[in-house]
Amino acid sequence: MSETRHEPPAGVSDPAEVPPHIVDAARHVLAQDGLAAATLQRISATAGVSRMTLHRRGVSKQDILRAIAEGLEADYREAIWPALVGTGTGAERLAHALELVCGVTERNSAMLEALSASSHDANAGAGALTRPVFTEPLARLLLDGAADGSLAELDPQETATVLFNLVGHTYRHLRAGHRWSARRAREGVIALVMGGVVARE
Repeated sequence: MSETRHEPPAGVSDPAEVPPHIVDAARHVLAQDGLAAATLQRISATAGVSRMTLHRRGVSKQDILRAIAEGLEADYREAIWPALVGTGTGAERLAHALELVCGVTERNSAMLEALSASSHDANAGAGALTRPVFTEPLARLLLDGAADGSLAELDPQETATVLFNLVGHTYRHLRAGHRWSARRAREGVIALVMGGVVARE
C-alpha cells in the first residue's frame, strides 16, 4: 500500500526535529534567565555545540519552543491519567485532576512563563498550550460528574477551557507574584473553582 505524503504549503517548511540535548539546554537557559536570554547562540553554547550546528540542522528558536511545548503536553498527559482512570465521583476525580494541573504547572513554571511571553508569535509553539489535549480530560470528568450527580450540568468544553486556564494561570501567579506556598496556592484555587462546578442540592 502506497503512503500518501502531504507536502507543506509553498513557503512553509516542516518543523525541524530538535535533539533532546538542545531542548534540555534551552530549558536550562529559560529557567535561569528567561525568554530574552534564550538566543540560539546561548542555547547552542549551553548545549556544547556551535551556532552553525543548529543552522545546519535547520533548527530555529521557534522549533525549540515548539519542542518544549510538546514536552509539556506529554508531561500533562502522563500526569492527568490517574484522575481519568481512578475511582470516586466525577467531582472527586475533577478535584484530583486540578491538583495534577497545579503539579504540572509547578514543575514547568519557567517554561510556561517563556511560552506565554512568546505567545505573540504564532510560530513559537505557545499555541500548543491551548490545544484540546489539555482540556479534553477535564471535559470528560465534567461529563462524568454531571452523569453521577456530583457536578452541575455545564457546557463541558467551555467549562474545561475556563478551568484549565483559571487554575494554571492563577496558581502560577500566586506562587510567583504573591510567594504563596505550593499547598496554599493549590488548595485556595481548587476550593474556589470547585465551588463553581459542584452540583447544588
